[in-house]
Amino acid sequence: MAEFVSAKEAVSKIRDHDTVALGGFGAYGAPDVLLKALANRYKEESHPREITTVSGISTGDFSEEDVGMNCLAVEGLVGTIIAAHLGNPPRFGALAAGNKVAAYTLPLGVVCDLFRATASGKKGVLTSIGLGTCADPRVEGCRVNQKALEQGREVVKLVTVDGCEQLYYPAFPIHACLIRGSLADRNGSISIEKEALTAADAQIAMAVHNSGGIVIVQVPAVSEELLMPRKVRIHSSLVDYVVVVPEESQPQGYAAFYRPELSGEIRGDAEDLAAMPLSLRKVIARRAAMELRPGCVINLGIGIPSGVGAVAHEEGIESLLSLESGPVGGVPLEGMGFAAAVNPQAFMEMCDALNLYDGGYLDMAFLGAAQIDRKGNVNVSRFGTRCTGPGGFIDITQNTKKIFFIGTFTAGRSDIRISGGKLEIIQDGEKAKFVDQVQQITFSAGYARKNDQQVTYITERAVFSLTEEGLKLEEIAPGVDLQRDILGKMGFVPIVSENLKIMEERIFREGKMGLSGISIHK
Repeated sequence: MAEFVSAKEAVSKIRDHDTVALGGFGAYGAPDVLLKALANRYKEESHPREITTVSGISTGDFSEEDVGMNCLAVEGLVGTIIAAHLGNPPRFGALAAGNKVAAYTLPLGVVCDLFRATASGKKGVLTSIGLGTCADPRVEGCRVNQKALEQGREVVKLVTVDGCEQLYYPAFPIHACLIRGSLADRNGSISIEKEALTAADAQIAMAVHNSGGIVIVQVPAVSEELLMPRKVRIHSSLVDYVVVVPEESQPQGYAAFYRPELSGEIRGDAEDLAAMPLSLRKVIARRAAMELRPGCVINLGIGIPSGVGAVAHEEGIESLLSLESGPVGGVPLEGMGFAAAVNPQAFMEMCDALNLYDGGYLDMAFLGAAQIDRKGNVNVSRFGTRCTGPGGFIDITQNTKKIFFIGTFTAGRSDIRISGGKLEIIQDGEKAKFVDQVQQITFSAGYARKNDQQVTYITERAVFSLTEEGLKLEEIAPGVDLQRDILGKMGFVPIVSENLKIMEERIFREGKMGLSGISIHK
């Protein structure tokens, strides 16, 4: 049976150089009280020192405030970071960018599988996920900075199994974890009934318990009655310490304090979701939505790609959306609320969802792209010294049959108008996104070609396809000049299709497009 203790007492159990797993996913599920208690202990005692943190999509609200894993952005407290993504807590990510700690970024599905491997006593994870990308030892081997190179730790190895190249990610013991739930019973069993996501906290608890470590769980409420079995997410046999925190200190997510339609407790009115205004973002999402086909299972990335779901909702397209965070179906939230959905049909285990992606479950995925090069490689994970990591990007893209990278053609301040069914470029973004060579390979075009994937790149003014020879320009927007607005703004010369088409004018006009005939997975 778990002990009920204060946050200060719970984090006092963490030792110097321990490996500590941290729960949550981006804007959801952060055990903020425990994270702050750990940081305060270090400030008062200078202990624990040089811990290794392990996380998936590291928690935060993109601000510099003491929110999520920003709380641990204290030099000396953390010595090594292992994570899938570091973008949400910018202060914490700056430790890696500034070479203050040794840092490694792994695919999100691999992080989940490592928790499972540790829990089940396996030596590691054997997978194709990461081949040809920044995770591949022949490229960067997941190492973010010089300290990681100097540390000499191999978090991934290239091996051959039955004549096929594979990546092997060794498992490692985890000495403690800081996670959270919605409710504990008197024995210490944990429910997550009010959480918007399942995340990987249960897998973390299993990995820590079977490593002989300490499982610490934060909850805002305790029931004197034992939880009904179906409501138990983490059984008390896996929990060492429960910390009861004030309800106001544990919002469901950073975008909203509590929305029961995200946690599946009620069905909200999705009809109230406003249609997107006509903008470059909507133009891109509309062109992407035209690719939807009956019977498809799709995944949408954060930012512009999440607008595909909004367009589908506006057009009356029934779509089966799968998010790597676990929700299946419903209408995905955008911006800070990304990773949750209004009225989900079901919640998958996040680890199961990523395993399904790795095995080819998705028919289509719509994702962003910060850089695209002449070979068709995509970078979304490193910019200068800042390395946010791949998150679930590699898992989503590596074995999905049809991939659509969508975003604006250039970056930076611009004045591009949509009028009369065409584009008018008054001032273009000053930064090219189509470059000769990407800074980091998050998506490997070479791997995609070997894997017979269909890859398309959609912007507001041009649509490209991936071919054996590189990128081919297939469509341009009405109103743009091929040389001035497209070829002259690229860091390389693409193949131009002999049958170059003009994008449909209805994409650039007010009102619905009339896509409701498309029916996705009723």
